[in-house]
Amino acid sequence: MGTQETGQVTGTKDKDYNVIWFVEQCLSNVLRLETYIEDAEREGDSDLADFFRRAQETSRKGAEQGKDVLRSRLAS
Repeated sequence: MGTQETGQVTGTKDKDYNVIWFVEQCLSNVLRLETYIEDAEREGDSDLADFFRRAQETSRKGAEQGKDVLRSRLAS
């Protein structure tokens, strides 16, 4: 097993990178779920579309919380 990158190469510590990764994944999930919502609606499955909308909102909230964490860390 090689040496694990902990910020020496990227200039971003793991803990900060992890927050950045989390925000990106949440936002990516919001976009992906939009497609799932459209698929469910096209099939007339409003229950499934609503399920994906709730999941999308949860991902959106996660992204906003992650951005708040990043903002406070970058300000200090």
